[in-house]
Amino acid sequence: MTDHVLPVGSRVRVTCYGPFREQWGMVRDVHMISADLEEPFCFYLIALDSGQRKEPIWFDYSEVELITSSLFALQER
Repeated sequence: MTDHVLPVGSRVRVTCYGPFREQWGMVRDVHMISADLEEPFCFYLIALDSGQRKEPIWFDYSEVELITSSLFALQER
């Protein structure tokens, strides 16, 4: 059931529409709601890499995606 929950420390990209779209960051905390659901509903506290916000921001599971190691390597070049 928790296979799809991103672990703390994961690198993610914000995919929701809004001022933080396409920004990258790191998962700092996870809050799950799993009341009789097949998949848990998760909220992720994300520390964004950009210097615009110093404090982490909460996003729901549909607003972020995991950055794979190969994609991360391409971004770092």
